Formats: sequence, structure tokens, C-alpha cells
Amino acid sequence: MLETSARLLKLLSLFQARRYWSGSELVERLGITSRTLRRDVDRLRHLGYPVHSTSGTSGGYQLGAGATLPPLLLDDDEAVAVAVGLRAAAGGGVAGIEESSVRALAKLEQVLPSRLRRRITALHSIIVPVTNGGPKVDAALLSLIAGACRDCDGVRFAYRDKGGEASTRQVEPHRLVNYGRRWYLVAWDAGREDWRTFRVDRIEKPALSGRRFVQRKLPAEDIAAYVTKGIAYDQYPCRASVVLHASADRMAELVPCSMGTLEAIDESRCMVHVGAHSIEMLAAYIAMFGVDFEVREPPELVEQIGRLAERLERAVAVPV
Repeated sequence: MLETSARLLKLLSLFQARRYWSGSELVERLGITSRTLRRDVDRLRHLGYPVHSTSGTSGGYQLGAGATLPPLLLDDDEAVAVAVGLRAAAGGGVAGIEESSVRALAKLEQVLPSRLRRRITALHSIIVPVTNGGPKVDAALLSLIAGACRDCDGVRFAYRDKGGEASTRQVEPHRLVNYGRRWYLVAWDAGREDWRTFRVDRIEKPALSGRRFVQRKLPAEDIAAYVTKGIAYDQYPCRASVVLHASADRMAELVPCSMGTLEAIDESRCMVHVGAHSIEMLAAYIAMFGVDFEVREPPELVEQIGRLAERLERAVAVPV
């Protein structure tokens, strides 16, 4: 009986880790026969877990949503991660989940073994949250979009861009990216027939369109870098590409992704792409990097840096 219970727990853990498993995969993972697997699935169903199955050579199993929430299985690291995440959520950032996060955290900490409670307390005692007054995102909105990304469901919504212009979008959502206190949706815009990045807090009246889609190849392998490039470079009217005489690893410590994106050239040089609202701000940003550099574009930036150098030279020549 003990062996059967342990096997059921492992089977349940597999179901909760991945949406769908073929029967052959589960048989191999658990080291059992197909007949034993069917019996174990029936036991889980008897315990209230809605396990759906498909027959045939490509048949498999999937843990569905039930009328009640069955218990989740978490290993030590997962439990610590959930608890720390709930504490962070309780402090704000996603609107409407603060109270729910506190209740969930209380339930989780009640059943945690003492060794894990000590780890979580230690982590929480040294983590200092920084609030910058950024916009909060409705939890229901995030949940709807995340589910649409997962299930390949099209979404339509009203959107207001940074200039205040309103539009209606029909998109195929692919990824949600969290940057600081803001959330961004990377989606294929059916109306523009191209990839677009949307600020989630600017999305209004979202709804599933009822149109399923096949996932497309993402516009970049590193989708987080793709989004931060749009934040730090593409959105600004003045943009520059500059070769820095320092390694990309070194400059990554000095150039935040909100200011520019880096590309390694060799061990001693890298390229930074940076944007700003004016050519004067661009010159000041680049001068603050603290290393030698070469401006690749635009040419007017070279002229502005010359004017800045003259101004700084006059400033240091003034007697104190």
C-alpha cells in the first residue's frame, strides 16, 4: 500500500508539472505497466482529480479542472518560491490580489515544515522591496492573457498607446514579460500583420475572440531582450549605436537595460543601442558610461558630443 501511495503522489506530481502526457511516457517514467497506470488513474479520479484520457496509439492523459481545487504537490524549492512570491504579491504590483495573497500565504505557511519556514523567514528578512509608483495591473486581466497564451486563444481588446491614441486590436498572444512594475504582452497583431508589444496596463475590455491559432516563431530567441530593446531604444525619437571599448560583461553592470541594449563585438568591445528624447540627452548618457567609445550613428551625435566637450572644458577652466 505504501508503494502504491508513493506512486500515486509521483503520478500526480507529473500531471501538475505538465499539461499533457502520453500513456507510454507515464509508463516509462513510473516503471509500471499500462494496466497499472490505468488503475492508478482510476484511483486519482476516485480521490476527486479530474484526469481526462484519450484512446488510441497516440492516446494520453491530462489533468483537467474540477469542481473543487485538489491539493497541489510542491517540493521544497517550489514551496519556498511560492511563499516568497506570495509575500511579494501581498505588497502590491498586481492590483486586486494583495488580500488573496495574504490568505494563501497563511495557509501555505501553516503546513510548511519548520526547516522551510526558517528558509523563507531568512529570505524575507533580507529582501527589501522598492516601490516606484508604477501602474498596477488587474490580476484577472493577467490571468486571462496568460491563459490565452497557454491555450493559443486569440484575444481582442481596446488599446491606448503612449500618445493617447485609442484603437481596437485582434491579436494572437504569445508571451507575457514582466519588467520592473510593468507587464508587456508580445503578440502577433492580425490587423497590422506583424509583431507588437503592448503595455498590459493600457489594455481595456479584453475578451477571447474564439479564434484558435498555431504558435508562430517568436520575433527573437531572447524575448525578454526583445521587449527591453523596445523600451530602451525603439520607442525614442533619438537613437544611437555606439561602440564601447569595454567588454559586454563589464558594461552590463553599468548600462541598465532601461537605458540601452548591449551586443558583444569581441572580448574588449561591445555595441550599445541607446535611445533618448533629445540628442543632448543621448550625448550625456554616453559620456556617463565612463569608457572610450566610437559613435556609429547618427552623425549629429558626434557634433553634439563636441559641443558638450567644449562646455565641460569651459566649466573646468573657470577659477574657483
